[in-house]
Amino acid sequence: MKKVLIAGCGGAPSEGVVNSLLLCNKGDEIIGMGSEPADLIMSNAKKKFLIPYAIEDNYETELIKILHAENPDLVHFQNDIEIFKASIIRDEILKTGTKLFMPPHETIDVCVNKYKSYLKWKKSGIKVPENIYINSEDDLKLAFSELSDKNGNIWLRSASISGGGKGALPTNDYNFAKGWIDRYKGWGEFIAAKLLSPDSVTWLSIWHEGELIVAQTRKRIGWIHGNRTLSGITGVTKVGQTMSDNKITEIAIDSIKCIDSKPHGIFGVDLTLDFDGYPNPTEINISRFFTTILFFTKAGLNMPKIYKDIILHNEFPKLKSKINPLPNNLYWLRAMDSEPMLKSDNDFKNKIIKL
Repeated sequence: MKKVLIAGCGGAPSEGVVNSLLLCNKGDEIIGMGSEPADLIMSNAKKKFLIPYAIEDNYETELIKILHAENPDLVHFQNDIEIFKASIIRDEILKTGTKLFMPPHETIDVCVNKYKSYLKWKKSGIKVPENIYINSEDDLKLAFSELSDKNGNIWLRSASISGGGKGALPTNDYNFAKGWIDRYKGWGEFIAAKLLSPDSVTWLSIWHEGELIVAQTRKRIGWIHGNRTLSGITGVTKVGQTMSDNKITEIAIDSIKCIDSKPHGIFGVDLTLDFDGYPNPTEINISRFFTTILFFTKAGLNMPKIYKDIILHNEFPKLKSKINPLPNNLYWLRAMDSEPMLKSDNDFKNKIIKL
């Protein structure tokens, strides 16, 4: 039996991983740590440790204490800031005997910074919406001059490590955009981009030393509480749908390979369709599963198990297809205070009454 430590326990991004691993048949022990006491209490991890936030000075000291006390065989992180910090101190983590399954720090550094990713993609000829880094008011004026659509809109978002669409919104008002950046103290932190359509997909994949192990595509159909944000985005998927598309697969692989020629670990490529229906990569969620990973597990593809078994048991999955092994048009329905549901097209046709 092996022991796995999951960071951020109790929070939605990590708990999907915890619950997926608890469904494994090897009896590996799943323990957790996190910085939110209320979240930790709600986690299904067997044992739970409180740890400072990764941005705090004593994070490394407390993490190493936990690793020495519990001797986990593997530690996995589900938050960009924590992933970035763990990557920086990976040598200290590995000295404790605990394994990591993540790419080199250079890859993580590019992926958590949206502008660095954009520059890599643009240089490689991958179609991406034009971006301008907003360091000054002149940059913002240039963005409105060069990036506006027919209605004068541009897309603003943070270039640095963030989540849930923090600070992102479309606007056609220069003064509003300036005030927004002022509000977030975002000069030198925001980028402006050409506006894309609301349609987005994620191509989630696991790689081992340059070999693709498995990948599955999921379409996002709306955000929970999206109507309560200026951008319409909350980072919390309301409905997910399995799908397959050869062009999305091609672009996702190209997007990964131009950043890392020998991918290792988890790469989740977010792609947004432009108004011609062409997928544009917007970011890679690196070294972590997306929040709705339990969707794939319940549908029959337990990616956290695959990930864990590779690094701890040297076991690789036997799949009929490495790419999109799940059937199309399975749905994962989510709402606050309701247990998520796995449904099919027939459920929508046969279980909803129309008057």
